Amino acid sequence: MIVASGGNAGIATAAAARELGVRCEVFVPELSSPAKRARLAALGATVVVGGAAYADALQACTVRQQETGALLTHAYDQPEVLTGAGTLALEIGQQGGVPDSVLVSVGGGGLIGGVASWFGQRSRVVALEPERAPTLFRAREAGKPVDVAVSGIAADSLGAQRIGSLAWTATQAHVRDALLLTDESIRAAQLWLWNELKLAVEPAAALPLAALHSGRYTPRADEKVCLILCGANLDPATLA
Repeated sequence: MIVASGGNAGIATAAAARELGVRCEVFVPELSSPAKRARLAALGATVVVGGAAYADALQACTVRQQETGALLTHAYDQPEVLTGAGTLALEIGQQGGVPDSVLVSVGGGGLIGGVASWFGQRSRVVALEPERAPTLFRAREAGKPVDVAVSGIAADSLGAQRIGSLAWTATQAHVRDALLLTDESIRAAQLWLWNELKLAVEPAAALPLAALHSGRYTPRADEKVCLILCGANLDPATLA
């Protein structure tokens, strides 16, 4: 199996490969965190640094796949990935009922694509991105997926340079709001989750809380809001 990933999708692929007893190669960008690389190695994956950004790692991964014929999985633009994310939305509904609104971080769009497709118009699904990695936001401005420059605190997880085609279709149909957040607000929310709730999440997972704390999203007084905190592969020392 082979995949290009900032780390999290690679970890999932490596775990699946280990269960199946097959080899796994994960191409990561230079900005991927040491904690994620260590986790990949612990799962038995071969970790290859494939360039500065996710797009470079994906290109290197594609070349390697063509050389080897390995089974290619995509970090976000694949029907199975969106389907898996849809099961998360299913579980949310089963455990707490269908929320009025769902706040979701966006990188390449696999998570929001699945969540929005499941909830459809039953919930207000809100897309959240860092100001320095605005793939969906810029696509909506342009009316189609476009390449954007990505950097900032959450770039290792939300560092896709273009929204996935499947997520683009899903969000066009089911997502009304796409909001941008500053790195400062994301970091503040990440630290609040640790200091107040002892939840260790990476920056990408802190965007939903950052949207509330910063006032970028203001719910109604009686609104039932669901925050999806997705991603906890980090070095605990970064929470100090």
